[in-house]
Amino acid sequence: MRTLDGRYRLEQRIGVGGMSEVWRAHDVVLDRTVAVKLISPGHHDGPTSVERIRAEARSAARLVHPNVASVHDFGTAVTGTGQQVPYIVMELAEGETLAAHVRSGPLDWRIAVRVCAEVSAALAAAHAHGIVHRDVKPANVVLTPAGVKVLDFGIATTSGTADELPAGMVVGTPAYLAPEQLAQRPATTAADMYAVGVLLYYCLTGRLPYPASTATQLLGTRRRQPPEPLPAVEGLPAEVADLCRSCLAEDPSDRPTSLFAALVLAEAVDARVYVPLATVVPRQRTAAPVSPWTERAATAPTEMAVVDPGGGTES
Repeated sequence: MRTLDGRYRLEQRIGVGGMSEVWRAHDVVLDRTVAVKLISPGHHDGPTSVERIRAEARSAARLVHPNVASVHDFGTAVTGTGQQVPYIVMELAEGETLAAHVRSGPLDWRIAVRVCAEVSAALAAAHAHGIVHRDVKPANVVLTPAGVKVLDFGIATTSGTADELPAGMVVGTPAYLAPEQLAQRPATTAADMYAVGVLLYYCLTGRLPYPASTATQLLGTRRRQPPEPLPAVEGLPAEVADLCRSCLAEDPSDRPTSLFAALVLAEAVDARVYVPLATVVPRQRTAAPVSPWTERAATAPTEMAVVDPGGGTES
């Protein structure tokens, strides 16, 4: 299985999850480097798994956004034992994960806010299609020279869809799950916004908003008490602190939308973000400083609006 379907030559394994592996690979047909997500042998259930992974690929492929890693292809490979293994071919996001960046301590608040603005913009694109990511966390955010890339819609679902899981089992990463997910209620777009609140808190402080050192302690703490308030961060605009607090609200209806979060965070650092065009009411443009890290107006997809917090929109 070093080459899939005679086209994708696996070169180096770059990530391992509970049920899949991600490989750097070379597309010999188009002569380009790609990422291949390959379900680990023994972690899939035949035709059902193939259909589930195909559905994942289709959901992610609908998201055309600068901050979402693009899906190029889907296929299946046959192992030496005759097992059919599904795989997804994706854009290779060149850069370091946010997890690696925060490992050495909190980020400068301007960088933290800009990262979360772009994550929120990516989620706004997904939410416009009714897709809930459900696994927003530092390991699924890559910082590239062109900006943020949100990865892995592997457990994404349609907003409001219930999971058929045994009692006590939840889908996602415990530290970033919304209270309603811990209670096994259907995830909505508001669940992703809770995760954005945890992500922003973590980037600004270098720690989670819960006192725990193990997964067991974390789940116990999460079910017993609310997240700790965001401590003072020098220079952080009050509206960003308020947004973080709102994202971490117990009641999903009290959390901001991904579009609102993207705009508030972008304005705080004078950055540009891409959001679904239909959700934006154009305003008259005025001159405003733009972050070079997120300057991509010339290549904006037609379905998106480039929102410049200082003045308006470009389609």
